[in-house]
Amino acid sequence: MSRLHRENHLVSRIGWLRAAVLGANDGIVSTASLIMGVATAAANTQQILVAGVAGLVAGAMSMAAGEYVSVSSQADTEQADLARERLELETFPEAELEELTQIYVKRGLTPELAGQVAVQLTANDALDALDAHSRDELGVVEHMAARPIEAALTSAATFAVGAAMPLLMVVLSPPSMLIYSVAIASSLFLALLGAIGAKAGGAHILKATARVTFWGAFAMALTAGIGALVGTAV
Repeated sequence: MSRLHRENHLVSRIGWLRAAVLGANDGIVSTASLIMGVATAAANTQQILVAGVAGLVAGAMSMAAGEYVSVSSQADTEQADLARERLELETFPEAELEELTQIYVKRGLTPELAGQVAVQLTANDALDALDAHSRDELGVVEHMAARPIEAALTSAATFAVGAAMPLLMVVLSPPSMLIYSVAIASSLFLALLGAIGAKAGGAHILKATARVTFWGAFAMALTAGIGALVGTAV
C-alpha cells in the first residue's frame, strides 16, 4: 500500500520573495552605483557618504511607495474582477456554470466529467462558486493574491539592508581603494543575494547568481564611467 508523501511547494513565497529580492538588489546596485559615480567624480569620503545615505533613505521610501501603489493597483483589479464575477453568478448562474464546464473541457476533461466537476465545485454555496471561478477562470488564488502593505514594507526593508552594504565599505575602506572595494564587495553581495533568492525560490542557483551579478556589475560600471566623464569635464 503506497503512502502519501508530503510536498513542499515554494510558490506561496512568490509575493514577498519577489519584493525582497527586488528591494535588496535595487539597494545594492543603486547605492553602489551612486557611490562609484560620486567617487569617480573626485568627491571626498564625507561627500560620498552623505550621498550614499541620502540615496538609501530616498531609495527605501521610493521602493515602498512604488510597491504599494503598483501592488494596490493589482489588488484593485483583482477585487473589481471578483465583484464582477460575483454579480454574474447571481444574475446568470446557468451561463456561469456552463462557462466553468467549458474551462475544464479545454483542460482535457470530457464534457460529461467537466460538467460533474463544475457542479460539485459550485453546489454548496455562492462562496464555493466564486472560489471556483476566481481560481479557474480569473487565475486569482489566495497565496498569490496582491498584498500591498507586505510588498511595500518588504521592499523598503530589504532595500535599506542592501544599500547599507556598499555604504559600509565607504566607512571601512581607505580613500585610495574605495572604488575597488565598493565594486568588489557589491558584486559579492549581489552574488550572495542571487544565491539566497534562488535557494528560497527553488530556482537554479548558479544561473540566478550569474544573472544578478552580471547586471549589477554592468550598472555600476556604467555609472562609474559617467561619473568619471563628469568629473573630468568639471
